[in-house]
Amino acid sequence: MKEEILINAGSREVRAALVSDGILQGFLIERQAQGGVLGNIYKGKVSRVLPGMQAAFIDIGLSRTAFLHASDIVPSPSAPMLEGVDMGETDISRLIRDGQEVLVQVIKEPLGNKGARLTTFIAMPSRYLVMLPGRPTLGISARIEAEAERERLRELAIGLLPDQVVNGYILRTAAEGASAEALQADALVLQKLWESIVLKSKAAKAGDLVYEDLPLAVRIVRDMLHPSVERVLVDSEDCLATMQRFSDSFLSDSRPAMELYSERQPILDLYGIEDEIQGALCRKVNLKSGGYLIFDQTEAMTTVDVNSGGFVGQSSPAETAFLTNLEAAVAIARQLRLRNLGGIIILDFIDMDAKSHQEKILAALDKALAADHATTQIAQVSPLGLVEMTRKRTRESLEHVMCEPCPTCSSAGYIKSPETVCYEIFREIMRQDRQFEVKELVVIAHDNVVEMLLNEEASGLAQLAELIGKTIRLQAQAISAQHEFDVVPV
Repeated sequence: MKEEILINAGSREVRAALVSDGILQGFLIERQAQGGVLGNIYKGKVSRVLPGMQAAFIDIGLSRTAFLHASDIVPSPSAPMLEGVDMGETDISRLIRDGQEVLVQVIKEPLGNKGARLTTFIAMPSRYLVMLPGRPTLGISARIEAEAERERLRELAIGLLPDQVVNGYILRTAAEGASAEALQADALVLQKLWESIVLKSKAAKAGDLVYEDLPLAVRIVRDMLHPSVERVLVDSEDCLATMQRFSDSFLSDSRPAMELYSERQPILDLYGIEDEIQGALCRKVNLKSGGYLIFDQTEAMTTVDVNSGGFVGQSSPAETAFLTNLEAAVAIARQLRLRNLGGIIILDFIDMDAKSHQEKILAALDKALAADHATTQIAQVSPLGLVEMTRKRTRESLEHVMCEPCPTCSSAGYIKSPETVCYEIFREIMRQDRQFEVKELVVIAHDNVVEMLLNEEASGLAQLAELIGKTIRLQAQAISAQHEFDVVPV
């Protein structure tokens, strides 16, 4: 499997595409104006403690106060005010108080109307390790499956991480096959970084940013350059230089070639990536078989409806449904990554009576989600034939990053039909007739509405004019929204 990473770096926006065998598998976007805060560490101030919710609102200098749950408060160097507190207590008011200062890390970006989610479980990632200050523990990524390799890494970590009696470590997936020297170098960098954060936090004021996570292009070097990635193409010399400097400083082992892309064709036009991105903003996703998916993202959950469409199959209806669902399972997993959809997700596959078919669909979905960096959980098929799943959400979805609510339909997703608007106009004409003694009424409306009034609804308009005894004149307004109109007495 040939994997590539393409990076389009502009002055205000950086976009990155993960491509596998010419097919877009992942897409990341970071805009300077939006300023992502995930992973940042702040010196916050408790603005309000809510015992009923076992949570507190923390001012970290952003436009909205952030949210800290009692379960995310731990006695550690990142939360020195908790020293000596009995963590068996469940009352958050005994853990923190109004006006108190606390060092916190953002674990979930502000989403919609919600502020950022915080924790005092500080986690400092590097290429191979995640340092857990104040929590003496040792963990290995579950994605490293070979027991011999897990044991090798465990022994290396015990010998190479002398401060683990104070700070804990997690060996990341990228640590598979890493040398002892590489692990030790990572550990030393993290120790120095944490020491600098502790010093800076002591001098910081409430609401100050103590540590800012790396920009997107550099995070890709740190987190995504595994052995299966053959090359990284970047269309900006400055961005490429920054990535190479980080790579030279922190990646001592073999790594994929990072190259400057200088062709005339835009970099994300390769493999049709721009078209894929636009498609990921649409509700409908066509399947090769002729079936299609419908994605609906709401405040509470995301729903995905599977339809057979033009696919009629060559055997029984049950087999046709199974084949469509099988194709849909793989497409859904890919679209969840591209769209960065998270939270509760409900999948409405085409009804399958055979238990074996249901099990195969769940297995295909689970396999397709295995490469997803976000944590997912899948439930069994419900009595209603629905599959419930969750996907960890830490950042806004692609739709929320790149789009805004429709000002015409107020995000309803629908607009009133010309016929509906015509009947509203008729009622408004009657209302105006009762209020004003005039000889003429002027109807100002959208082209489509005026066209219907002159054709399909012409007889109704004529009857109304005769009923009120007044002239009704029509005026088309091309720039107005279809549902907007005005009836002006003259």
